[in-house]
Amino acid sequence: MSGYQLHPRLSADTRSLGTSRLCDIRLMNDVAWPWVLLVPRRSGVREIYELSVDDQAQLWRESAVLGEGMMRVFGGDKLNVAALGNMVPQLHLHHIVRQVGDPAWPGPVWGRQPPTPYEPAELEHCLQVLEPVLAAVRRV
Repeated sequence: MSGYQLHPRLSADTRSLGTSRLCDIRLMNDVAWPWVLLVPRRSGVREIYELSVDDQAQLWRESAVLGEGMMRVFGGDKLNVAALGNMVPQLHLHHIVRQVGDPAWPGPVWGRQPPTPYEPAELEHCLQVLEPVLAAVRRV
């Protein structure tokens, strides 16, 4: 983890949900979709293949637990998982719960509409719903 620093854009666009064994866990500050990112705390990593084999396996375990939990608590129709990195080169893995008929369905969420930040009550509710999921990710 030596030298690890969260990219400023990720810091500005997300809220911390704590850490797991490998990752910073971040909530995208957009109430339109349940959207959580895993950011491996490794310096200079841009792609999954740049992680050690052990870190790759850990990332996939954390991703699977996070995705399954998010689908369960938010009742999604589809889970989008992506590591694009076109705007932010630091490796980060998006987990977005999609609903048929959501504002971007069936297309991608990126650039569809300006983000709508969470109001305090909405954020508190989201954090309460996510807490058991985050606890499971931390145990992986």
